[in-house]
Amino acid sequence: MISKPTMSRYRVVLFFGILILLTFPSASIKAFHKDIYYPRAPEALLEILQDMDNPFSPTRKNIEEGSKVYFGKGLCVKCHGVNGKGVEVPGHPPRNFTDPKWQDVRTDGEMMWVLKNGSPGTSMPIRVGKVISEEEAWKVILFIRTFAGV
Repeated sequence: MISKPTMSRYRVVLFFGILILLTFPSASIKAFHKDIYYPRAPEALLEILQDMDNPFSPTRKNIEEGSKVYFGKGLCVKCHGVNGKGVEVPGHPPRNFTDPKWQDVRTDGEMMWVLKNGSPGTSMPIRVGKVISEEEAWKVILFIRTFAGV
């Protein structure tokens, strides 16, 4: 015979439900509302990443190859949009690559770290090793840099 839930069971379920709602969204909101210019890479690695240079020159060929990955298998366009300004997606808004300040403060090494590790506190997934190669990622970064003049 199935017993009816008691009032105390309802209270326990309600308590834990409220606790979960208060705990997880507050952690998410904290990450979502960080300064958009705040580095996503761990502080311990920032100096190394900021000194890291893109091994590919910004030639027309390399930028075009990066563009093909951005609009194709890299899936970048789905969140960051055709114009690099980002599209409306649930959760944390994607980076606006046309923002001159963001372009100025974010180094190629930091962008590579995000492509390899995802962006903590956002829906930016890991790309390198999953859907694109490291070479393709560097070329995507060259293409992303072209949005600075938009």
